[in-house]
Amino acid sequence: MSKEQRARIDAMLRQPRPEGPRSVEAIRAGFRALMAQMIVPDAIRTTRTELGDRPALRVEPEDGPRTGTILYFHGGGFVCGSPETALSLTGHLVARTGFGSYSLDYRLAPEHPFPAAIEDALSAYRALLDSGEDPSAIAFAGDSAGGGLSVTTCLAARDAGLPLPAAIVVFSPGLDATRTGESMDGKAGVDPFFTREGLEHTGAMYLAGADPHQPMLSPAVLADLTGFPPMLVQAGANEVLLDDSTRIAARARSAGVDVILDVTADVPHVFQAFAGVLDEADQALDRAALFLAQHVRTSDAAGLRAGRR
Repeated sequence: MSKEQRARIDAMLRQPRPEGPRSVEAIRAGFRALMAQMIVPDAIRTTRTELGDRPALRVEPEDGPRTGTILYFHGGGFVCGSPETALSLTGHLVARTGFGSYSLDYRLAPEHPFPAAIEDALSAYRALLDSGEDPSAIAFAGDSAGGGLSVTTCLAARDAGLPLPAAIVVFSPGLDATRTGESMDGKAGVDPFFTREGLEHTGAMYLAGADPHQPMLSPAVLADLTGFPPMLVQAGANEVLLDDSTRIAARARSAGVDVILDVTADVPHVFQAFAGVLDEADQALDRAALFLAQHVRTSDAAGLRAGRR
């Protein structure tokens, strides 16, 4: 654990920003600029493709993937972000697991508010299943809003009667549009990136007048997670959205779901994106890769099981 590394990142995220609500264009440009500073591993290759009638980025190990697919949902508050802005995260997961990933370019608000992102994500999952992929070899993963989308897409898949993926991995997921977590106020000022006002500004674009008191918008407080696959929930202690993670983990546990809540001290929202410059980020990604390797069914694992019989 490096206090110097954490201090540098905290200072970078606290750089002064214009006061008052920002335009959608300014939010998107600022997020692109921030995420362009993240380190993408060399040992991957990317290909533009489509999945469920939406653009997607196929991310694979340079020497080809092993059996197993990560369906990744990028962060950005449902207003900004893209597969490219999340490439440091997908790239490091792919490099560490050997799995291939599809990173989905789902529709964004305010042009396409709730439930457009969930519809796109469910369509992408259907496309994977229709192509013959085994759900036991698929994991959902995502960061921030995309972490929330990993959970709500699993809810939508269950409601549609689809087989569920093998696992879910989420980084600092946004899971409560009601913004009722104690950390929203308790971590105010400690969080170097988010404020309640900023989250409510982008959140209103996604809601577009919808009632946030429903499972697909606030699963941390309202969703029944019965039947969910094993979940790994990672968060930083220095974020206002911390209770989104702690409460979804509690709901999963109450529903009989295997769940690991993994909170790292003194780090910000989606700290995993700082892999290569923050020791805790690399360590967290190592844990996420191990979790995926343990739960995603691969041909290697199948052969090993067959050899034991």
